Amino acid sequence: MIFSNTAGRRTGHRRGRRATRIALALAVVAGAGTAALAMQSAGAAPAEPDLGPNVQIFDPSMSASDIQSKLDSVFSKQESNQFGEARQALLFKPGSYDANANVGFYTQVAGLGLSPDDVTINGAVHAEADWFQGNATQNFWRSAENLSVNPTGGSDRWAVSQAAPYRRIHLKGDLQLDDGGWSSGGLLADSKIDGQVKSGSQQQWLSRNSEWGSWTGSNWNMVFVGDKNAPSNSFPSPPYTTVGQTPVSREKPFLYIDDEGTYKVFVPALRKDSSGTSWSSGTPEGTSIPLDDFFIAKPGATAAEMNAALDAGKHLLVTPGVYHLDQTLKVTKADTVVLGLGLATLVPDQGVTAMSVADVDGVNLAGLLIDAGTQNSDTLMEIGPNGASASHAADPTSLHDVFFRVGGAGVGKATQSLVVNSSNVIGDHTWIWRADHGDGVGWNTNTADTGLVVNGDDVTMYGLFVEHYQKHQTIWNGENGRTYFYQNEMPYDPPNQDAWMNGSTKGYDAYKVADSVQHHEAWGLGSYCFFSTDKSVTAEHAIEAPKTAGVLFHDMVTVSLGGTGTISHVVNGTGGPSNSSNNVANLVNYP
Repeated sequence: MIFSNTAGRRTGHRRGRRATRIALALAVVAGAGTAALAMQSAGAAPAEPDLGPNVQIFDPSMSASDIQSKLDSVFSKQESNQFGEARQALLFKPGSYDANANVGFYTQVAGLGLSPDDVTINGAVHAEADWFQGNATQNFWRSAENLSVNPTGGSDRWAVSQAAPYRRIHLKGDLQLDDGGWSSGGLLADSKIDGQVKSGSQQQWLSRNSEWGSWTGSNWNMVFVGDKNAPSNSFPSPPYTTVGQTPVSREKPFLYIDDEGTYKVFVPALRKDSSGTSWSSGTPEGTSIPLDDFFIAKPGATAAEMNAALDAGKHLLVTPGVYHLDQTLKVTKADTVVLGLGLATLVPDQGVTAMSVADVDGVNLAGLLIDAGTQNSDTLMEIGPNGASASHAADPTSLHDVFFRVGGAGVGKATQSLVVNSSNVIGDHTWIWRADHGDGVGWNTNTADTGLVVNGDDVTMYGLFVEHYQKHQTIWNGENGRTYFYQNEMPYDPPNQDAWMNGSTKGYDAYKVADSVQHHEAWGLGSYCFFSTDKSVTAEHAIEAPKTAGVLFHDMVTVSLGGTGTISHVVNGTGGPSNSSNNVANLVNYP
């Protein structure tokens, strides 16, 4: 284990003590996996874990043709499978491979090294939009993580929109972020691009703690936080928002294989005032957790089994699949890791909350899709109970690539998607989405009031996407909140203005800071409207906030997509309009 500070040492010791408790308690947990129940004989090679039917692990000793055949087979099934139930993780052991990994829906392509440079793909790891005639605006729910790529021809492509992170990658060439048509992403994090990043048609983008040779391109809202060689701040022409250092962050946990061949999960250390990647200067700082300390959930695992494991002090590794929950998954122990592979999906049935987290230190939630069930849930995920008040500044809870969906795959209903009651929580890329297309979509069908409610203090969000909710999209009640990049689309489908009124005010806010808040700050916010059912519908403002010296907004844009509907003002009564005559409105600072 490598620790970065006193808080990290405390965390590591606590996890070590818990490992002993886990070994004793594990025998009572049904389905916990044989790896945790049987000791390996001295000198024997570690056993390969059973990660279920939807994980493929590649070894450098495998033939290139066999590897390519599997990659092609998965992609052919997943290329256009936008709302299907198949989930896949394609994992590469340390070594070098000749491969072309085209990444489709619900597919994670990742290396199993401690450093991205431990796995090298000679060829491509890419996302294309051929299935949608080059339009990448629906290239969702996929990821490329923790590997290096020597791209054929010197360039690779990651043409995506929401919920498609490009994370912890070393690309030894150029990176193109579109495929000729529109694209609406996205996230580049903890990555090194040796050549140029070309954003192309990307409407908005967040790059965090990354580095590159150069960057070219912009449209409406391009945000850079803690990046090396980022463009200078120049919003709105071009619309670059540049913040030199990331104030507080933790990178996403990941599965890896150590030098002895043992599978572990690495939890990166907390970083403060950082720039650049967590790994390119040497061994990353953080904590390694043996896979034996995890309950490995495979398709068919029940909520009761997962809760028993959590109660026994286990972490959760949720393998690719769709898991229906008849009870809330309750995370009650400090420093618990819940890591999903291959867009593992949790569906709360009977109106339950999918997951709740106690007001404890250091919980890490990563790689999960929460999909609302047919019976309305009041909340899909709750971080801390109502009234939570403890400080977690030394060891915050963090969410990484945690996505929410209401409708699209079928009827879904949820009053609120994510409620954050704990303090010091870090959000590292969330897409909170009421579906605007797919199955089970309609004003009275996939009903959902609000995407995100923040009640805790000192909460920081990076890469926050919240779209199409029927009332306020985001409500921020806590003090000292910070958001770095916000992307929003208002609901497309209000049937008329009377159906979408907040009292006497036309429409609801994309981002509302409560009147009681004294300190809040946000950088790089975009809100778009496309009132396709009735284009006469108007939103009075995108952002509503108290006008006080401690509440500050930087670099905001509103857009009426194709002039279909109106956002009258950017913040309160300032800025705008965006409408059929003036599609784009920018505001540099407020107040």
